[in-house]
Amino acid sequence: MSLRYRQVHLDFHTSEHISEIGGQFEKKQFQEALKMGRVDSVTLFSKCHHGWSYHPTAVNEMHPHLAFDLLEKQLEACEEIGVKAPIYISAGYDEKDAVRHPEWLLRDIDDSTPGTADFVQRAGYHLMCFNSGYLDKLLAEVEEVMQRYHPCGIFLDISAVRPCYCSKCRQDILDRGKDPRDLEAVMEQAEAVYRNYTQKVMQTVHKYDKNCTIFHNGGHIPKGRTDIAGYNTHLELESLPTGGWGYQHFPMSAAYVCSLGMDYLGMTGKFHNAWGEFGGFKHPNALRYETSLNLALGAKCSIGDQLHPSGKMDMSTYELIGKAYREVEAKEPWCEGSRHYSDIGIISEEAVNSNVSDRANRFWGDIGVNGILLEGGYLYSFLDKDSELGHYKLIILPDTIRLDSELQRKISEYIKGGGKVLASGVSGLKEGEERFALDFGADFLGENPYSPDYVLWKGSSEKETGARVMYGQGYCIQCNGGREILRRQNPYFNRDIRHFCSHQHTPNDSSKSYTAGVMTENTAYIGWKIFTDYARMGSVHNKQIVLSVIDMLLAWDKTVQTGLPDRGIVTLTQQEKQARYVLHLLFAHTTIRGEVSLDDISYPMEVIEDIVPLYNIPVCVNVPENIKRIYLAPQMEEISFKKADGMICCLVPEIECHQMVVMEY
Repeated sequence: MSLRYRQVHLDFHTSEHISEIGGQFEKKQFQEALKMGRVDSVTLFSKCHHGWSYHPTAVNEMHPHLAFDLLEKQLEACEEIGVKAPIYISAGYDEKDAVRHPEWLLRDIDDSTPGTADFVQRAGYHLMCFNSGYLDKLLAEVEEVMQRYHPCGIFLDISAVRPCYCSKCRQDILDRGKDPRDLEAVMEQAEAVYRNYTQKVMQTVHKYDKNCTIFHNGGHIPKGRTDIAGYNTHLELESLPTGGWGYQHFPMSAAYVCSLGMDYLGMTGKFHNAWGEFGGFKHPNALRYETSLNLALGAKCSIGDQLHPSGKMDMSTYELIGKAYREVEAKEPWCEGSRHYSDIGIISEEAVNSNVSDRANRFWGDIGVNGILLEGGYLYSFLDKDSELGHYKLIILPDTIRLDSELQRKISEYIKGGGKVLASGVSGLKEGEERFALDFGADFLGENPYSPDYVLWKGSSEKETGARVMYGQGYCIQCNGGREILRRQNPYFNRDIRHFCSHQHTPNDSSKSYTAGVMTENTAYIGWKIFTDYARMGSVHNKQIVLSVIDMLLAWDKTVQTGLPDRGIVTLTQQEKQARYVLHLLFAHTTIRGEVSLDDISYPMEVIEDIVPLYNIPVCVNVPENIKRIYLAPQMEEISFKKADGMICCLVPEIECHQMVVMEY
C-alpha cells in the first residue's frame, strides 16, 4: 500500500492525573484542522507511553478520565474527509504496567532500568522487555485494534534491539550454554527477542489484513541491517533537526534508505525543539524547508504534533503545517515514483563496524563524509557490504573500513571494471592485518606517533599550500608506484609535561616532510582519519582536500554541477514513466540558538527562520538522454538551456527555499 505525502503523527501521551480527557473533541473542529493543514494521513493513538488506551478495551484499561471511544470518533472523522489513519500503539513503553509488573521491565547489568534509571529520583518512562509476559499483553492489544478498527496501518513505537539482563533473558542465555556476562551472548539474546517480537506482531496483524502496513519505530534505521528494515512494510525516518539531530542528519539517513527500494517517510515535528513540547512552534520557513528536503531525498512527509488532553486541535498548529503542506501538495506529481540518482557510493562505517564493541561509536567518519559531500553538491548514497557497486563512479571507504576477504574481492572486481576508490585512515587495510588489501600505490607503515600533525597539498592551484593542522589520527605510508598528492610535516614534539609550546599544540617542523597521500589511476588514499576530523572540527581544508581528490579521481566528471553555496543542497531524481529528470535545489539560512539535551548530552539547536532567496544560479547536468525541454515546477515556467561539452546548462532565475528543475527527454 503506497504511503501518502502529507502525514501528521499525532502524539497523545496523556497522564492519568489529568481529567476530562477528550472533553472538547468535536468532529467538525478535528476535520477543519486537518483540512487547514492539507493533511491526507494522520497517525492516531490506541495506547500511549503512560499505558492507557483511548477506546474501550477488554485487554488493557481505558484512560480513567476518558468517557467515550475517542479513537473511533477520530477514525470516523478521518474517513468522512478521505484521510488515512494508521493506528499507534506504544510498544517499548507502558508506564502503568512498568509500575504494576516490575518483572516485565528491561534491566541493565546493574539491575537498573535503561532510559529512566529508577522510580524515585527522576520522572520518566521505563523500557519493557519483550521476553516477558508483557509481550502477550502487547500482542493482545494489537489484535484488539485489528478486530475493532480494521486500520490501514499499525505503528509500534520504542521498538528496537536492546540488551536486557532481566531474570528471563539471563536464564535464556544460560540455557543456550552462554554466559550472561559476555556482551556478545547478551546481544545474541537481544536479537532473538526482537526477531520473535516482530514476527509475532506480523502474524497477529496479517491474520486480519495482509495489506495493513506495519512499522516498528526505534528512532533510527541502522545502516547494514536490511533484516531490521525488512521487519517493516515501509520506513519512517525520525529526524527532528531542532531536537538534537541537526539538519544534516536526515540527508545521511535517507542516503542509505533510498537504496533499499522501500517506501519511506521523513518524520520531523512542528515543535521548536522535540517531542512533547506543548506550546512550542517552528517558524513556517523551517517546516517548508524540512518537507522540501524530504521530497528532494525521495521521501514522503510526516510532521509530529501532540494533541492537547482536551482533544481539541490547535488551529494555529495546522495553519503552520498547512503552509508547508500546500507546497508539498503542488509538488507531488514530480515526486511520485521517482528514483534517487547517485554518482558516489559510501561504504558506511556503521554498516561495517556496528558490532558489539562499537555500540557506543557515533561513526564520525560517516558523519564527516556526509557533511563534505552534502556541502560539496555531490550526488551520493550510503551502502552496506551487500550493496551493488557497479553503477557508481566512485566508492568511498571513510576512515575505518577494513576489508574482509569478501569485501576485498567485491571492491577489487569493481576496480577491475573501471571503478574508482578513495580510502582514508585505516580503510582499505586487510582485516586483522596492517597492510593494504588493495593497490593504493603505497605501503602502509602504521600510526603516526605525532599528533596533531600537518598536511601540505597543492589544492586547485599548482602552488603548494602552507602547513595545515590535522587533528585526526595520521598514518604513515611509503610510496610504491603511486603518485604523491599530499605531504605530512610533524610537530617538533608532542605536547606533554616535559615540553610544550604555546597554548595548544607544537608548530610544524618544516625541515622534514613525508608522503601522506597517494593516487593511482583508479585509487586514492589519504593518510588521516580525515572524515572524522571534519565531523569533529570542521576545518575547511579537510573538505577542500577531499573534494580536490574526488575531482582528480573522477576527472571532474560530475553528473550535476551548480553554483549553490555550501548550505545549498542538490539532488537528482528520475521519473522513468514520465521520461524526465527532476533536479532539486534547496537553500536555507540556519542559525544556532541555544541548546537541546538528548540522552543527557547537550547539542546546539540549529533553527531556520529566514529564507534567503538565491538568484541566477548556474546549473549543468550530464545525463545520457537527449533533453528536449526544461521547466520549473510547480510554476510550469520554461527556461532556456544550451548544450556544451556534453553538459546541459541553464540558469535558474530564483531559488526560494526549494526549486524543482524538470528536464524532459
